Amino acid sequence: MRFEDLEPHYRMVPRDKLDLPPRNPVHVILDNIRSAFNTGSIFRTADGGAVEHIYLCGMTAHPPNAKLAKTALGAFDYVPWTYFEKTEDAIRHVRDRGIPVLAVETTPTAVSVYDYPWQQPVAIMFGNEVTGILPEIWQSCDGCVRIPMCGFKNSMNVATAFGIVLYEILRSWGALSSPSR
Repeated sequence: MRFEDLEPHYRMVPRDKLDLPPRNPVHVILDNIRSAFNTGSIFRTADGGAVEHIYLCGMTAHPPNAKLAKTALGAFDYVPWTYFEKTEDAIRHVRDRGIPVLAVETTPTAVSVYDYPWQQPVAIMFGNEVTGILPEIWQSCDGCVRIPMCGFKNSMNVATAFGIVLYEILRSWGALSSPSR
């Protein structure tokens, strides 16, 4: 069976017909994510966490895109998003609104995501699955956070990392104590 054949079963109520939940003041910058499947997964998780906005940069897939649609399952219809050709422009756009930008990257100065004092609002940036966030980009951020790793590898799948960081932010704000919709 093809995904297109399943799509009607996954269609949701159009955004303009919904009583949308309040958004959490988390902005997400995706810097040159290679996999549309990872981007779609991030959209799904962002919807679950009621993220305020996603900024798709560079080669990061954006709607319309069949691979993105396959894993997002329509979440890009519910999470506001904007495409920027250059990541630097997205960073500038977010900062112009008074929102600090934190890179999620393994760097010598990165603070554990569990020890960081998360303020509201905040922007978190994730980079390419192979190269990560380029040093000239993460050095222009307001700080770096990392997910502590216990094994041999020092990184994990970007969509998985996004879920961990987002839900730690929401937990630290007490945003998860209300019942699910």
